[in-house]
Amino acid sequence: MLPFLWNDFLYQPLFNFLIWIYNNWTDQNLGWAIVYLTIILRIVLLPFTIVTEKGKIKNEALYDEVQRIDREYLHDPVLKKQEIRKILKKRRVYPWAKFVSIGVQVLVFILLYQVFLRGITGDKIMKILYPAVDFPGKINTIFFGFNLALTHTYFWPGIVGLWLAGEIYFMLRGQKASSSDLLYFVAFPLFVAFFLWWLPAVKSVFILTSMLFSFIIHQFMKAIVGDKKKSASH
Repeated sequence: MLPFLWNDFLYQPLFNFLIWIYNNWTDQNLGWAIVYLTIILRIVLLPFTIVTEKGKIKNEALYDEVQRIDREYLHDPVLKKQEIRKILKKRRVYPWAKFVSIGVQVLVFILLYQVFLRGITGDKIMKILYPAVDFPGKINTIFFGFNLALTHTYFWPGIVGLWLAGEIYFMLRGQKASSSDLLYFVAFPLFVAFFLWWLPAVKSVFILTSMLFSFIIHQFMKAIVGDKKKSASH
């Protein structure tokens, strides 16, 4: 039952949609087909992304508020704890939104891995294509001069690792970083880059596109929240 659900309701529809995008929107370039597929996926998940980003922005504001209280009540630890407790009670968290967004992306990541694991050659494609989807012929996996079907490549995993390191750096900037923070700053991007190095390069393109989409939405949400705060203060 489970293999039937996986193949007929998840893998085959995703594969056919990917090939349809490849045939109709990208001039038969698999790299751009993956980028388009990722963007469409993130647009579908946009309501969950917005809820998650609102939570991130609230957490940033919460951190600033705790820092202010820490300075104002430096010599009164009892009152400081009471004020911090009041702020924490106002905090609203929606972990389900992040779980749905990440869960669907992980599912698509696994499905894309299965696409390349099964192969994207002509005879294998013919067996799972819907009648309405044209046979694409030989799949073009070259993207900006890189073969996305290859494993053990350095360029795309390296970009993902550098992007993650940059995100962690800006997250920790202005804080008193502990040794565990520094270890996280170095070890996590290296681990992700190594993991992606082991997989076909197309996975790195998927992850990078998704992270770029999240960055754009985060900046957009910050701008909106900032404008609302300015309007409220006037």
